[in-house]
Amino acid sequence: MRHYEIVLLVHPDQSEQVPAMLERYKGLVTAAGGKIHRVEDWGRLQMAYAINKLAKAHYLCVNIECDNPTLIELETGFRFNDAVLRHLTVKRDKADTGPSPMMRRVEKEEARKSQQEPANA
Repeated sequence: MRHYEIVLLVHPDQSEQVPAMLERYKGLVTAAGGKIHRVEDWGRLQMAYAINKLAKAHYLCVNIECDNPTLIELETGFRFNDAVLRHLTVKRDKADTGPSPMMRRVEKEEARKSQQEPANA
């Protein structure tokens, strides 16, 4: 089995459905004997350029270990899901389990916002 990192851009109006989507995809991987190493929800972020006249998207990052037929099934699911604007799958040499640089940035921004809130109140 190989290790993969998948980044999904989900339509911002479908943000409420993200947990259900993640559970469906995680179930697909684990049912085929694969493993989920890391799931990160980066939240709604500004995109570098507009996709379908949208300026923001809900970002997800998932690190998995699975075989090729499972990966093909996952990517087919992404392709036919209208909520998924874009997806990128990258083959990795080993499992990444620690927080990604993007997640560290998101956590840093959330900590900064929470420190500013008491000062504004």
